[in-house]
Amino acid sequence: MKYDFISIIDRRGKDALAVDGLGGGGSAPDAPKEGFDAIPMWVADMNFPVLPAIQEAITERVKHPAFGYFQPADAYFDAIIDWQRKRNGVTGLTRESIGYENGVLGGLVSVLEAFSAPGDAVLLHSPTYIGFTGSISNSGRRIVHSPLKLDESGVWRMDYADMDAKIRENKIHVAVFCNPFNPCGRVWEREELEQAMEVYRANDCVVISDEIWSDIILKGNRHIPLQSVSEDARNRTIALYAPSKTFNLAGLIGAYHIIYNSYLRERVEAQSSKSHYNSMNVLSMHALIGAYGVSGHEWVDELCEVITGNADYACEFIREHFPGVQVAKPQGTYMLFLDCTEWLRAHDRTIDELEKAGWDVGVAWQDGRMFHGPNAIRMNLALPLSRVKEALKRLEDYVFC
Repeated sequence: MKYDFISIIDRRGKDALAVDGLGGGGSAPDAPKEGFDAIPMWVADMNFPVLPAIQEAITERVKHPAFGYFQPADAYFDAIIDWQRKRNGVTGLTRESIGYENGVLGGLVSVLEAFSAPGDAVLLHSPTYIGFTGSISNSGRRIVHSPLKLDESGVWRMDYADMDAKIRENKIHVAVFCNPFNPCGRVWEREELEQAMEVYRANDCVVISDEIWSDIILKGNRHIPLQSVSEDARNRTIALYAPSKTFNLAGLIGAYHIIYNSYLRERVEAQSSKSHYNSMNVLSMHALIGAYGVSGHEWVDELCEVITGNADYACEFIREHFPGVQVAKPQGTYMLFLDCTEWLRAHDRTIDELEKAGWDVGVAWQDGRMFHGPNAIRMNLALPLSRVKEALKRLEDYVFC
């Protein structure tokens, strides 16, 4: 490979929550016991060296000795338009439809404020990304879950009848959609997206589509932007993107929305502006421009190949060595969502005991209950394969034994 997905980076003391946050309480895993180093598999960021073009773009800008007020450069919008065309087949996207957001969750809250009131219900699928739970609840809205279901092939599916019934019963007019889906890793097929949009159309719902994972697609799958499935979807959907998951830039902050419908766009932009804090950082802008260049496409293609290999290895190992642990192979993202219900029952253990056993030996995996999986654990696979293998070997030797 042209780029480095093998080196093990020492992130200690380098502003890395995934490592320095261990043992800090709250939702963080405990620090490992003496004799074990930490393998960070909880926070959804990557443990790979960043694309060199991003560092080069930031460094080049830092060389200039002024950092005053600025306007987004044409190159910023051109980079997004080019990226969406080449990665997602998007045509007809113009600068007018693109707007900066400090983060996907910030954009989500702006949409909620624009199209709902405190106390209103919002539809979500479950298991649910913890960021959705916190943002929606903190804004005073009420979450209504429509659970995904595993089919006979172990693939997560939406229940359209349940979605429709929940929307009607709770008089819902704003829904949050995750495409690809976190934490289960589903990459939705066109027919599935069309059926979901038909439910939203029939109930006059504004749809917030979180597509932050759209670049991390495993081999054999393809991301389809929700806005592309119909003219109604194009005019009903507010799509939220960011380079942060793709290129590990969460610490720089910076996302963007794509909104084609002028009425939706004007309402969202008016709401986003009211805090006076939804402002782009100049280094974040140059990071995106560097990321979305020619080498960025090459780097992401290699990244997806690496993540596909990691997921193949991890899923096969779990199925072979951890009987009673159910895992659906992800189609996108770099996360695994393990259902440990049968293993816990067979071994008379609790999910707390299981999680702690992993933490003690340095496998810093994440409590899946925050994502509405009662006996679930979420695992980040965006590490060198050698570290994924080491983590699974420790689990085999010390935890699932």
